[in-house]
Amino acid sequence: MPRILLPILASLALIACGNGTDTESMPGASAAAQGQAEPAATGHLAAGRTAEPTAEHRTNDAAPAAVLASGTADLANGQRQFRRCQSCHTITEGGRHTVGPNLYGVVGHPAASATGFSYSRALSAADLSWDRETLDAWIENPRELVPGNRMSFVGLRDADDRRDVIAYLASVSAQDD
Repeated sequence: MPRILLPILASLALIACGNGTDTESMPGASAAAQGQAEPAATGHLAAGRTAEPTAEHRTNDAAPAAVLASGTADLANGQRQFRRCQSCHTITEGGRHTVGPNLYGVVGHPAASATGFSYSRALSAADLSWDRETLDAWIENPRELVPGNRMSFVGLRDADDRRDVIAYLASVSAQDD
């Protein structure tokens, strides 16, 4: 019985991440979302993106405060938008990993660094740090930022919504500081 449920749950997660949109009609939708074969993971970033974060971005504990200091984010909207992420991610301190890693404290830390989660080779090799700009590009289109990663999310196109989600992620971690 559980084997029957896994494909159904995976399909529901994809729908939730895509907010129920028809990915076949979306320009730039991933091949997996369109039911086509994925290209082999290359472990390289898309053209025009840098994989080498500056020294200040490697592990910056002040990053959540810097994100929150922008003052233009709507945390209530960020929390609403984050509901799309909750089908695959948790955001509680010490929370468990699900389909995706727990995102508590992710802002300002290196990508693919959560203990106990098995990341794709592509994301592990990307050598990114989750600063505001990188998170924005990731949430907009994870397949473009790191081709070959396993995240099935089709992206959040609205820049204000992305800004609000990033500020919400930072605020959850900053509450304990």
